[in-house]
Amino acid sequence: MSSEELTMPATADVADGAGLTIEAATARRYAVVADVNVRSGPGTAYDKVGRLSAGTQVTIGCQQPGETVTGPTGTSKIWDRIGSGRYVSDTYVRTGSNGYVAPRC
Repeated sequence: MSSEELTMPATADVADGAGLTIEAATARRYAVVADVNVRSGPGTAYDKVGRLSAGTQVTIGCQQPGETVTGPTGTSKIWDRIGSGRYVSDTYVRTGSNGYVAPRC
């Protein structure tokens, strides 16, 4: 298993007993590019609930628009939810995209 992806295969039975394979859920990990505060919501006015160091790998559960922030990778209003009540500005995470890479929260 690579450090970037965690794959969890899933199957489900349908009414007639035939097996149905469901596309595997993939949780992708992304690198934090600079030290960053973790906030309780999508903006710097939200409480600081932690801090991540550059190089830390995070899993983005979902993303949502919030306060516009300028950071190491540019300027964006996208915030990444990395856990329950834990958000970081997408400008501090190397996702390889200027847009959404996960479902909206």
